[in-house]
Amino acid sequence: MTLGRHFDFKTAQPRWNEEWERSKAFTPQLPSDKEPYVIVLPPPNVTGILHVGHVLGDSVQDVLIRWRRMQGYNALYVPGTDHAGIATQKVVEVALESRGIKRADLSREEFLEHAWEWKEQKHTHIVSQMKNLGCSLDWSREAFTLDEPRSRAVREVFVRLYEKGLIYRGNYIVNWCPSCGTAISDEEVRYEEKDAKLYWIKYPLTGGGHVVVATTRPETMLGDTAVAVSPVDSSKKPLVGKTAVLPIIGRELPIIEDAVVDPEFGSGFVKVTPAHDPNDFEIGQRHGLPHVVVIDREARMTQAAGEQFNGLDRWECRKRLLEELEKEGLLDKVEPYRHSVGQHDRCGMVIEPLLSREWFVKMEPLARPAIDVVEKRDIEFYPPRWRNVYLSWMKNIRDWCISRQLWWGHRIPVWYCPEGHLTVSREDPTACGTCGSSRLTQDEDVLDTWFSSWLWTFSPLGWPDKTRDLEVFHPTSVMVTGSEIIFFWVARMIMASLEFMGEIPFRDVYLTGIVRDTQGRKMSKSLGNSPDPLDIIDRFGTDAFRFTLVMLSPPGRDVFFAEEKLETGRNFINKLWQASRLILGAYESDGEGLFGKRADASGDARASSTAGPFVAAFDHLYNIRLGFEPEIEWEDQWFLNALESCVADVNDGLGGGRLNEAASRIYDFFWSDFCDWYLELAKIRLYGEGDKRTVLAVLLYTLGQSVRLLHPFVPYVTEELWEALPMTEGLAMKAEYPEANDTLVDHSAVARMELLQGLVTSARNIRAQYRVQPSAKIELRIKTPSADVADIEAMDKDLRQLVRADRLGFGPDEVKAKGSASSPVGAYEVIVPLAGVADLEAELARLRKEKSKIESELAVVDKKLSNPNFLEKAREDVVSKAKDKKELLITELAKIDESLTIIGEDQ
Repeated sequence: MTLGRHFDFKTAQPRWNEEWERSKAFTPQLPSDKEPYVIVLPPPNVTGILHVGHVLGDSVQDVLIRWRRMQGYNALYVPGTDHAGIATQKVVEVALESRGIKRADLSREEFLEHAWEWKEQKHTHIVSQMKNLGCSLDWSREAFTLDEPRSRAVREVFVRLYEKGLIYRGNYIVNWCPSCGTAISDEEVRYEEKDAKLYWIKYPLTGGGHVVVATTRPETMLGDTAVAVSPVDSSKKPLVGKTAVLPIIGRELPIIEDAVVDPEFGSGFVKVTPAHDPNDFEIGQRHGLPHVVVIDREARMTQAAGEQFNGLDRWECRKRLLEELEKEGLLDKVEPYRHSVGQHDRCGMVIEPLLSREWFVKMEPLARPAIDVVEKRDIEFYPPRWRNVYLSWMKNIRDWCISRQLWWGHRIPVWYCPEGHLTVSREDPTACGTCGSSRLTQDEDVLDTWFSSWLWTFSPLGWPDKTRDLEVFHPTSVMVTGSEIIFFWVARMIMASLEFMGEIPFRDVYLTGIVRDTQGRKMSKSLGNSPDPLDIIDRFGTDAFRFTLVMLSPPGRDVFFAEEKLETGRNFINKLWQASRLILGAYESDGEGLFGKRADASGDARASSTAGPFVAAFDHLYNIRLGFEPEIEWEDQWFLNALESCVADVNDGLGGGRLNEAASRIYDFFWSDFCDWYLELAKIRLYGEGDKRTVLAVLLYTLGQSVRLLHPFVPYVTEELWEALPMTEGLAMKAEYPEANDTLVDHSAVARMELLQGLVTSARNIRAQYRVQPSAKIELRIKTPSADVADIEAMDKDLRQLVRADRLGFGPDEVKAKGSASSPVGAYEVIVPLAGVADLEAELARLRKEKSKIESELAVVDKKLSNPNFLEKAREDVVSKAKDKKELLITELAKIDESLTIIGEDQ
């Protein structure tokens, strides 16, 4: 196969997608004696399309899956999507409203028809995105969190936990979202520091006088049923047992003591509103206080708030209430106050704590074993710092409110009869389990969307049935997800797997950061800063997109994304392609004559044991018969060592969860060691005199190794190159992943190459500094530290070629003559006579002009820094900047003076 001038990803991507699907390349073999390696895709929500953040996580997962598959594991990557209860219901409602349809005008069944239509549309687009990202998912095992098998699993879990006493129903304070019309869990509340006001309000005492309470939410005072003080506040003890009167309402309030009260907050007297504050609810439970609900589920005031406030929005009520308090002389003062405000993470609405009858899961019994497995390091976190975050949260876990007042989701499997009995069942019951009544009504609420997601490592594998997939592929190997859902999802998956499978769900947790735009904003559709990945792929290609994101994303740290950064990946893909064209072009010219025809696949392709480690590895990997023992040049030894070092580092990075380091290591090796250095050295033998057979063997071997190293990161271009290589068969994704071969290390060759690189770089810098024309040949002199010049002699041809020198002198007696530029390289010195290769008169004129300019700039800065007014009045950073500029100008001036001296002008 001859490579085109450029990698045509628009043709290659659909071709390889079709080939992978046709050959069922992503479906693991069963039965198999291979060790399984499993990742379940964090199911994307069917709210819309995938964004750049998904691409990062999915790319990381696919890199790991492809790497382990190539290492010989029986790799399985399980796809699926999430019904995403609240989020999907909201977007469907918005879509319907844009068509003039309100949910209130629809029956439950009618709304669900629209929701399923939405799901199908978005699911189709998401699957297209995933396939075009090159994700090697086994689509024959695709799951959806609301499909029939997952629904059966959800019911099984609910019933088991209920029968075990871990699911219960009760009246508790919940986080209520008035916008979404549902209770939400603590983890779904996002807290944000905001400027507010602290209102100090006088509560009259029945015996005369008053106490002052402070609150940020005065509208809730209408539901107060007590005033509380701290038992450690001795100054308040005389009032304990007395009675205050609730302003406006007139309700009598006992003054009580409770340890939860902070004596430093406000006046030390705090209002107690058991129906609208979680701490007050607990106080109410301890003291037997009544619950007065004054705010309803739409965030409007109830009749219990008083006739004048009944039906008002909570914010309008606050305004009118404050006016009344001020009119009656009961508003003592108002102060600015900054505090944390809870908002729904989905819609941004300020949460209203409400007393509501909901379903809960007791979490503490489930949390204990989940803490134990992390403390024993049965599960590891990457980065490791998240382990302590996880443990801290788990040790302070609260019960999980799982009921949601929605239509889209798993309906709670509880039925009620007219007698007030409830029946909890895996199947739809025909009669009450207590009294036998056939008049049953199912609970209207649905389960929190995470109640299906926390089963995700085992429900897609067939649970609760005992399937072969469960037996072979669980526990899974690694969970890759965002750090922002470690509590929503990761912790709950660990608890669920231990409870229902009796084993951990995965061994490693790899946490990615959040993808943000250059302004630090999270990618979101509403901000218009989250392009469709398919549009990016159409412009840059999947490989460039994946490679750049992975390389720029340290685990657990946020990524600041801009499309311009994808130039890095696109340029690298082009570099890989052009280097491959050069090498394959050389093979097409000379390869068959040097190596013979391609070996038959059924033949024994191993080299003889006398051929040396390089030929043995080469012959084994590429299935050809070389039948010779090449003479390895020192640069070949250096390069093979660099390759093996890269192979070791890449495997170490992938195994340690540092995929960005692995990608960067390959990038640096291929771009610098391979293309900038070895390929340039190889051209001397390829196109001139020397052992073409050996250098071409090294080039082909390294290209093959590089293609396989890179495949997990850039699957499409590597499949194209693997197919084009003359010594390969099958798919790149099925090839063996390289392992480091320590026998190829030659430390003397490494030291010699470091010297060559230093000498060449210094000589090139001199050429650039003195504007020597690229076509001009220079004289190169190297002063050595001793008479031992074996290293320089060995690199004679290389030095001449790489620095474009027609004359080379070296030894300990080399001296720097007038008009020569020099540069130290360790114990060596590079000397380049400039006469005849640089226009010294033009260079003198340029340097003089530049010197004059710098001196003028320096005078301006000196004048500024010698001005006391500037030093005293200017900002510290401005003064520091001026001082830094002066130092830079002095350094530049010294360099110019040095250059003038070298050229021949006395200073």
